[in-house]
Amino acid sequence: MYPENSNIFTINGGSSSIKFAMYEMAKTLKPIFSGSINRIGLKNTSFNVTNVNQDEKMSLEVYCPGFYEAAIFLILWLKRQNSFDRIKCIGHRVVHGMEHSRAEVIDATLIKELKRIRNYDPEHLPAEIEIIELFKYRCPGVLQVACFDTAFHTTMPRIAKILPIPRRFDRAGVQRYGFHGLSYAFLMEKLKEIAGADEANGRIILAHLGNGASLAALKDGKSMDTSMGFTPAGGCMMGTRSGDLDPGVAWYMMNCEGMNTKQFNHLINNEAGLLGVSETSADMQDLLQMESSDVRAADAVALFCYQLKKWIGSFITVLEGLDTLVFSGGIGENAPIIRSRVCEGLRFVGIELDEDRNNQNQSEISIEGGKVKVLVIPTNEELMIAKCTTDLYMESKIKNNGSKISKTWKSNIVK
Repeated sequence: MYPENSNIFTINGGSSSIKFAMYEMAKTLKPIFSGSINRIGLKNTSFNVTNVNQDEKMSLEVYCPGFYEAAIFLILWLKRQNSFDRIKCIGHRVVHGMEHSRAEVIDATLIKELKRIRNYDPEHLPAEIEIIELFKYRCPGVLQVACFDTAFHTTMPRIAKILPIPRRFDRAGVQRYGFHGLSYAFLMEKLKEIAGADEANGRIILAHLGNGASLAALKDGKSMDTSMGFTPAGGCMMGTRSGDLDPGVAWYMMNCEGMNTKQFNHLINNEAGLLGVSETSADMQDLLQMESSDVRAADAVALFCYQLKKWIGSFITVLEGLDTLVFSGGIGENAPIIRSRVCEGLRFVGIELDEDRNNQNQSEISIEGGKVKVLVIPTNEELMIAKCTTDLYMESKIKNNGSKISKTWKSNIVK
């Protein structure tokens, strides 16, 4: 039984933003408000909130030179809301969770573990740890839960995880983990609702295409392979991330350009991808508008689509065929021309779009009776965080109640 008048707060920290949402706890979670703090550490940092029930929107400019200041601002704002006192638990998206296969209650041991691996993903983990510690300090007594992006991919076979480097690195945890797991878990839930359990257990490729982009290959509802690897910088080309690179490129940049490791990490995460190739923008919408007059923009868009085709082709081989292809994320959901270019020429593997459906952004965009069903499903990571957090909260409540009953029973026996 879900507790009445109880809320869940979710936090999704990115490389320069914090997304958040409040839900009323119930079997079907009810959104109360959602928002974001964007451009943290940059000029014109903005705080945006949408009140779902009252259909109200608020936006203001704030001073947040770092994640500490952004988190403090969010906490102080949150404590002024009527819904704050009803918060029972807070769910945090944690990008890297190594071998954790599900959400976990955040305690001192888990925080120590996250600090130990913070160098695995310096773009996300340090900020996420800082946010977690601030919320634990400022919201004592509230259950805090870590929801790991890597958990979804722990089902990958061993051969899909190991890297072709000396085995001592593997023992140290240097392997392929995969990311965007919360998004993929949500998409699989929606796919079951839309198409049924049988189709959701088929051979599926999920494409989460946004500023960060990745693909995952699934069979029997489990992740078999994914494009991102040891960090979210690997895989296909993204907004500002390079994706997979020849290791010799790193050697050249460090040896011939005098670049140190910190500079190289910043380059592949913040100066590469669509931005690096176009020399103009990391925004796909901007590049599509410029591609007819700017060859650099045209190259960036073409390379993005070309790489996605290669990943789809390789995953079809891994899965030994394909039944369903799903597009999601900001680009996947809203750019029909990108979906069209990615699927162009893939009729030989059964992928064929109905261009009218595609241009209208319908949920199913493949031709009628096509061999491969192609779908567009909007993702919702915040809702998935809330679901995982609710499940863990209810488990802990049942466990605690069971412990109390056991103690009472033993006490009665003694009497």
